[in-house]
Amino acid sequence: MTYNQVKGSAEYIFAQTRVRPKIAVILGSGLNPISAEIENATRIPYKNIPRWNSTTNPDHEGVLIIGTLDKIPVAVMSGRLHQYEGNSMQECAYPIAVFKAMGIEKIIITNAAGGINTDYKNGDFVLISDHIKFFNEGPLTGEDASVFGGNRFFDMSDTYSEYLRNRVAGAFEAENGKKLHQGVYAYMPGPQFETPAEIRMLRVLGADVVGMSTVPEVIMAAACNIKVLGISVVSNMAAGVENKKLSGADVNETCASIKEDFKALIHTAVRVLEEEK
Repeated sequence: MTYNQVKGSAEYIFAQTRVRPKIAVILGSGLNPISAEIENATRIPYKNIPRWNSTTNPDHEGVLIIGTLDKIPVAVMSGRLHQYEGNSMQECAYPIAVFKAMGIEKIIITNAAGGINTDYKNGDFVLISDHIKFFNEGPLTGEDASVFGGNRFFDMSDTYSEYLRNRVAGAFEAENGKKLHQGVYAYMPGPQFETPAEIRMLRVLGADVVGMSTVPEVIMAAACNIKVLGISVVSNMAAGVENKKLSGADVNETCASIKEDFKALIHTAVRVLEEEK
């Protein structure tokens, strides 16, 4: 990953549109209905962007959408890259480095996740307050983050901005009468769901939800000094929490059932992030 590669990807994207967003949104599994609400949209397939890998997950569209949401310029990733598809963590995080080169200052990163916290239920929204990563590989292994505007050794204390979380939570409750959870996201590489023993371990360690994405992107965002708002949708209760087998179909069904509330949350989040200069 070199500066010229990242810059080349950004220049290709800017050649397709005159919109210059400062806010990006990454849509997780089953959470792409909001993409239809982007106005004046330019749709760029990942496969067309230099060095930007295509997604192989059929539930992820694999298109970068540049346009406006409520008249606010945005860059929306309809689908993301995962390690379980054969991507390295660097490749999963590459779009974030490109966003930095595009001038993106804030990112809303969403995912469908398994509920570990037994106070949660299917369809709940969780604003991510922190994460747990067990694996040695990282998106900046061998890279010097100063190339992307940060430092090689950077702080992760408030990566999921507490200020932005609280602002969005307050605005969403005021507008929709619904409270949002806040919790810790545990990263597991997949593609298999976790075992019940792994879920019990994660609960002991303080995790509230678990998923197979988000963390590579968030680490790169922290390196690039991009503010992050993380949102998990509890798409299923994690292994062993309920006496049932897990399936991808259940994830999609839950996400479809909450799509209107999710769209409302994204509208609120984009507006709040735009207001916070």
